[in-house]
Amino acid sequence: MRAAILGITLLCASYGAMAQDTMKYVGKTLSNVDYHHGQLKPVVGTHNIQTFRASRAYPERAGGHDFTYNHQPFLAYWNETYYLQFLGNPVGEHIGKGKSVLQTSKDGYNWSDPVELFPPYPVPEGFSKPGRTDKAGKDLYAIMHQRMGFYTAKNGKLLTIGYYGVALDAKDSPNDGHGVGRVVREIKKDGSFGPIYFIRFNSSFDQKLAIYPLYTKSKDKAFVQACKELMEQPLQMQQWVEEADRDDPLIPYNRPLKAFAYYTLDNGDVVGMWKHALTSVSKDKGKTWAYNPLRAPGFVNSNAKIWGQRTSDNRFATVYNPSEFRWPLAVSTSNDGLTYTDLLLINGEITTMRYGGNYKSYGPQYPRGIQEGNGVPPDGNMWVTYSINKEDMWVSKVPVPITAVVKDNVHDDFSKNATEIFNQWNIYSPLWASAKLEDDALMLRDRDKFDYAKAERVIASSEKVKIAFTVIPQQADHGSLQIELVNDLGQAAARMVFDADGQIKNKAGYRMSGLQPYDAGKTYHIELTVDVQTRSYQVNINGTEKGTRLFFQPVSEISRVSFRTGDVRRYPDADTPTDQDFDVEDADGVDKEAAYGITSFSAETLD
Repeated sequence: MRAAILGITLLCASYGAMAQDTMKYVGKTLSNVDYHHGQLKPVVGTHNIQTFRASRAYPERAGGHDFTYNHQPFLAYWNETYYLQFLGNPVGEHIGKGKSVLQTSKDGYNWSDPVELFPPYPVPEGFSKPGRTDKAGKDLYAIMHQRMGFYTAKNGKLLTIGYYGVALDAKDSPNDGHGVGRVVREIKKDGSFGPIYFIRFNSSFDQKLAIYPLYTKSKDKAFVQACKELMEQPLQMQQWVEEADRDDPLIPYNRPLKAFAYYTLDNGDVVGMWKHALTSVSKDKGKTWAYNPLRAPGFVNSNAKIWGQRTSDNRFATVYNPSEFRWPLAVSTSNDGLTYTDLLLINGEITTMRYGGNYKSYGPQYPRGIQEGNGVPPDGNMWVTYSINKEDMWVSKVPVPITAVVKDNVHDDFSKNATEIFNQWNIYSPLWASAKLEDDALMLRDRDKFDYAKAERVIASSEKVKIAFTVIPQQADHGSLQIELVNDLGQAAARMVFDADGQIKNKAGYRMSGLQPYDAGKTYHIELTVDVQTRSYQVNINGTEKGTRLFFQPVSEISRVSFRTGDVRRYPDADTPTDQDFDVEDADGVDKEAAYGITSFSAETLD
């Protein structure tokens, strides 16, 4: 009943927002939750890069961390370095021992092992909350639950922030304003960290029991000034509202809406966003809001974070899950930061959730980019971070300007201008199934039992097209490279496979049909002449005609070609049980690596 009332309230609020100066989506594209990619067109050149892969049995594979609940990342760019902070628990959400860690990267692709920022914090025995009779035992640890990760001060100091909340049981909320308090420390240019201090306690906590001192005890005057400056910024403080005391005078708007984010319009107004795509506008830098936050008209977003920012071409972008589930991860763009007109794909992949746990949700979720004031990457692209399945950490490099269209014929030769060409491809690159440039080739490597590497080339949407590519398989007795011709909705019309039995095959309806054998290390140049009207394609391999083959699914156009080192996956779906309470079999296993080099690719529209 409460959920129904909330839905009606938000629906009515959205109509009220129509009369307000508010962000809204006016496009006609909607996502289809029956597909992980939502049947959305991808942003051309998006690179999805895994930064952290959880491992419980072999923590050395995860930088020494055996936590399998990992979530809520934040991103900053400072000192010519990307900084990614995220939190974790041993198994599930709201179940300690919670901690926060930090990864760094110079290029956004190669990331350090995570280093502990804020360690697990023991809750004092006997601690309780107003209205509850149960108390903390001697083995209860706090839960990390920050909604803010970084602050770059005017004096140049980079602060990182965490929050120690308390969940007395697995269903208790650590962000109810009755936790321990918020902590802060400095990240230094040499990679070291300053001491941990509390920057704000919850009033329900006895400060005399605190393990760390208040920031004012620091002898570093510049650090103290940076902390004070932070707390004088209303927009920064608004990010603290969930965990802070409900009457904390530092918080401008005390209604505990979740996961605040914001950006500034050309006229200086600030657009605020919260979960459920709630939104409002501030004309005084966050001190007050023009109206109570309302559902942004046209936006579809459930109980997950939404992120918005100005892009380097002076347009605006929001990144979110446009469904009642936490997939796909998509982006809408706007010229003025208020009216959004499109819906495009960033990441439409969901790997296997390897480890069950409390409140673990499927999909790429909780996106956060680089907040205003926390740095500007020199490449001009939009960088966002998120978790997949509340288990592994990812970043996406989204090229600016943001577009889903390729108009010209494609002629990619990775022996020439390889980096420039690579940036035109869409990449899905897990740590154990990477898609990278190597020796004049786009190399797909895969040793992940539960994931795959994927490289996709968007081409000019065509009814008749000649597609050619060169592949060098590194083995012929294991692994799989699946090559698909795909339409605007992400539906595959045809599939060729370098299979584990040493045969090149194509999908012929239900069955796989053989084309020819292949050998490890040999070069295979494949040409496909495609006609959607006849639902067919002619195959030529190394100059030898292999006949005409039929699509296994009719489409009206071909708009991209996908190379993938694993099978299509459709689990989870909209009917999958909400909570996974089990670990999959051999969750920490590793496969024998398979690798495939793509050295060239071309696509020419035929009259």
